[in-house]
Amino acid sequence: MDDAVNNQVATISYADGSDLTRLVPEQGNRTKVTVDQIPVHVREAVLAAEDRSFYSNPGFDLTGILRAAWNQLQGGIGGGSTITQQYVKNALVGDQVSLWRKYKELIVSLKVNQEKSKDEILTDYLNTIYFGRGAYGIQSASQAYFGKDVSRLTAAEGALLAGVIQSPSRWDPAIDPQKAVQRWDFVMDGMVGQGWLSPGDRAAATFPATQQRKAAPGSGAYSDSRGHLVTAVKAELDSLGITDQDLAQDGLRITTTIDPEQQRRAVEAAQNALDGQPDNLRAAVVAIDPRTGGVRAYYGGDNGVGLDYARVSKQPGSTFKPFVVLAALSHDPPIGLGTVFDGSERTGLRNADGADCARCDIKQAMTISNNVVFTRLAAEVGPENVAAAARAAGITSPLDDPDARIALGNKEVTPLELASAYATIAGGGVWHAPHFISKVVTADDRVLYEAPDSSGERRFSEQVARNTVEAMLGVVPNDGLGIGRPVAGKTGTVQSRFEGENNDAWFSGFTPDLTTAVWIGTDMNSPIRTASGTPVEGKSLPGEIWQTFMRQAAEEDPAPESFGTYRPIGEPASDLPPNATPSPTPTPSAPPSASSEVPPPPSVPVTPTSEPPPGSGALPDADDPLFPDEPPTTPGAPPASRTEDCSITPCG
Repeated sequence: MDDAVNNQVATISYADGSDLTRLVPEQGNRTKVTVDQIPVHVREAVLAAEDRSFYSNPGFDLTGILRAAWNQLQGGIGGGSTITQQYVKNALVGDQVSLWRKYKELIVSLKVNQEKSKDEILTDYLNTIYFGRGAYGIQSASQAYFGKDVSRLTAAEGALLAGVIQSPSRWDPAIDPQKAVQRWDFVMDGMVGQGWLSPGDRAAATFPATQQRKAAPGSGAYSDSRGHLVTAVKAELDSLGITDQDLAQDGLRITTTIDPEQQRRAVEAAQNALDGQPDNLRAAVVAIDPRTGGVRAYYGGDNGVGLDYARVSKQPGSTFKPFVVLAALSHDPPIGLGTVFDGSERTGLRNADGADCARCDIKQAMTISNNVVFTRLAAEVGPENVAAAARAAGITSPLDDPDARIALGNKEVTPLELASAYATIAGGGVWHAPHFISKVVTADDRVLYEAPDSSGERRFSEQVARNTVEAMLGVVPNDGLGIGRPVAGKTGTVQSRFEGENNDAWFSGFTPDLTTAVWIGTDMNSPIRTASGTPVEGKSLPGEIWQTFMRQAAEEDPAPESFGTYRPIGEPASDLPPNATPSPTPTPSAPPSASSEVPPPPSVPVTPTSEPPPGSGALPDADDPLFPDEPPTTPGAPPASRTEDCSITPCG
């Protein structure tokens, strides 16, 4: 047992090979305890989480071993294991991903099961495994999470510790509160199912509070903004099947995708913008290479052991409008950027100051962020199709039960997700999984992992993506956030329940080679104001951070890529400003772009409807209370009068 962990230094480096941090696991951060010192309900919590048949199985799970072998033959990660197997893997045979290791694990598990009692195996396991926060073993974990001896842990506290065993770098409640609660529920419900906890006690239990997470000595974590970056890298390693214990034992060398100069500039841009502003403001910045999905810069806040705001779910406001355009362009028939709407305010649905337009097409409406046009467009293409387009672009949050207000960003996403989804648009409709790690090598030069090539996965046609870019090109100059070259972007401002106040503000935008999302908000979803008392909007503090960072990145690239030729789908966008009277000269026909030329991709399900052509004013359901039937609106015609009432609360 004392030799179960042979510590070796691991390193995490930037993309250029310079050191980000060194991981030197603390010697002796484990206090062995006997089985009698571990409360029965804590042991049962661990069994509920990891191996409910522990006391009856032979020490191995043949089905799990066969599944692991098959996964490894297919190039994946191994399958599940019994507690005996986990103990053998961690303490005796190592964690090298190979069929030989699985074979040794099986043989040694059989031997251990014959030579030791179940209580001895469980105790050795609980004294060996890593729980996160620099803690090896249940006693150290009890101190790290709750500041108490293991003998004093409650069932609820034991369930929390049991829940993080599989992935402490990702499921620590200080890192991902939502996942930690899900795991805790799973363990507690499992204890009830096994008869180890009464339904009454389960109903009365509450999720336990933990101590503040600290940077463990030698863990490589930082208490400043770098802490979130290190945590993100370790979480990704864990998702690849490379655990914190592997880091401690194998002397790994991890190369990240982070550019050190871009990282420095992102942090400085955020910190400088917030300097002198109210103390309750928080910020996040995520920059991604749309050609590979590699994260180039990542800022989740200045408290590296606190909440990572780049992974906190918030309403995105109008930064969600580009996904409505994606859905419209993929509609059957496609709805082009030149389709004209009346964007005048309606009862219950307001536009921001300066965003009204009695007659504007989709690109014009995007430029001024007209809420009425996009809510109507979302209703016309179908809210579920808008959600599907967002998911195809890279949004992984649920987006459940959407209605037309999804156009205004009333479903929560994270800054990392939004940056990834915008990167898909910037990348011509090709999605790349956002990632921090490019390569992992062991001390003996075995390559454990290498990021896949940059081919990606096509989610939208290149023409659909380019038309979406076209819709976004007017936003940056309109908001005065130019960086000296063409750039597509979108503001997002989330209104507070308090009149005239905002709770969150965003700016996200891209060049062909860099996508950056910026968020500003608070811990308490409270109104956000600048030092001068002005409500924060997307084009103010978030826009300033984005502009500062992107301008510096642009200055480094003397030969920028272009977005390519714009070939309109459907009615082409107008070059006129909103509300301008179009010329009576007929508009030349656009290049052929029938729906057969740009079929909706399989990953974006489109629900065919029987409505008249886009912009006609009629909807699938004439009795829809959101937008009652109205006279048609055709390009070039004056807007028809409207007397209908809509009950939508704008959210950005």
